[in-house]
Amino acid sequence: MFEEFLADVKWDLLWEAIKETLYMTGISVAASFIIGIFLGLMLYLTSKGNMWESKVVNFIFASIVNVFRSIPFIILIILLMPFTRMLMGSILGANAALPALIIGAAPFYARLVEIALREVDKGVIEAAHSMGASNFRIIWKVLLPESMPALISGITVTSISLVSFTAMAGVIGAGGLGHLAFLEGWQRNNSSLMVVATVAILLIVFMIQVIGDFLTNKTDKR
Repeated sequence: MFEEFLADVKWDLLWEAIKETLYMTGISVAASFIIGIFLGLMLYLTSKGNMWESKVVNFIFASIVNVFRSIPFIILIILLMPFTRMLMGSILGANAALPALIIGAAPFYARLVEIALREVDKGVIEAAHSMGASNFRIIWKVLLPESMPALISGITVTSISLVSFTAMAGVIGAGGLGHLAFLEGWQRNNSSLMVVATVAILLIVFMIQVIGDFLTNKTDKR
């Protein structure tokens, strides 16, 4: 019975979809991490009582983060279609999904970065200041290392969200497991393929969580 259930699964298409999902997730996680760290640092450093305090700059960055973080992802994909076509030359395929994935995830991660930085002991920062450390040295040698467990935990959560984002993007032609489950599974009434694609997504999420937990525990000094 189990063999009959799997007989309708198109394994070559499934493997290709897994590779596309991992590709989209990997690129967007890396870009979201870099952009999110930058935005999160700016949100933290320009807030009240911090090194680069500035209400105007903080308001600008907070507005950018809040706007893009608040737009539902499926709507964001549609809004970005002209930009995606201009940048990528197409609105279909794995590469075409990247702008929306990154723009959707980076602001979300930026808020997690800001929260992580706020949890750093002010005494450690003041001690570094008293020893003559520059602001940039404090950022690279104190703020980021001290908040690293929370930063890794945050990017783990963001990565899992990005996997679900790729599935949504797949419904409108971005490729990956979402596209496979919708086009080859649901539209062609292939329940076996839908189930296997769903299991593949769950396994990817599980692996991300395990790796994230391992790295978080590894960097936690407490």
